[in-house]
Amino acid sequence: MKKLILSAAILLGGLSMQAENTVLTTTTVNSVNYQDDYKEVDAVPAAIKKSLDDAYPGVKLEKAFVNSNKEYKIEITVRGEKSIVYTDATGNILKK
Repeated sequence: MKKLILSAAILLGGLSMQAENTVLTTTTVNSVNYQDDYKEVDAVPAAIKKSLDDAYPGVKLEKAFVNSNKEYKIEITVRGEKSIVYTDATGNILKK
């Protein structure tokens, strides 16, 4: 009887040793579309068009946005490459 109990204890102890903790790792990517209070406009001032034409020959204006500070965010295409340019109302390029 002692051998039976001892065998059962060894068997159960051996099974518990096979249990393993698994570590799960997950990666979460959060993206935020932040527009800085820009609103889409249909047309931009002529000064902006002229400065973009001077800076980027062959530029095509796709979309234009303006914020409360009269700063423009302009989506352009130059030679097939899309880009975003920030300007002020007088056509000075703030950020490329």
